[in-house]
Amino acid sequence: MTEDKTPPTEIKTAEMCDSCAGIQQNWRKAKGHPELMQGTHRNVAHKHGTVTVTKYRCERCGTLWEYENNKVNRQAGWSVLVR
Repeated sequence: MTEDKTPPTEIKTAEMCDSCAGIQQNWRKAKGHPELMQGTHRNVAHKHGTVTVTKYRCERCGTLWEYENNKVNRQAGWSVLVR
C-alpha cells in the first residue's frame, strides 16, 4: 500500500494560538490580528493585473501567513504557509 505524502491543505487550529485560529482564511477582507508582524511582499502578475502578496509571522505561535490583496478575487485573502 502506498503512503499518502501530500501535505494537508489546512493546519490544525490546535497548533495555532487563539488569535490565528480566529482568522478567516481565503476571504480578502478578513482581519488579521495585532501580533502578526509584516515581512516581505512581492507582486504577482495575473490576467487582470498585478496583485500584492505579503508575508506575516505570528509572534505568539510562529505561524507563517500570506495575505493576497487581490481585489478581483474575493477568496484570495489569508492563507497559512507553515506552522
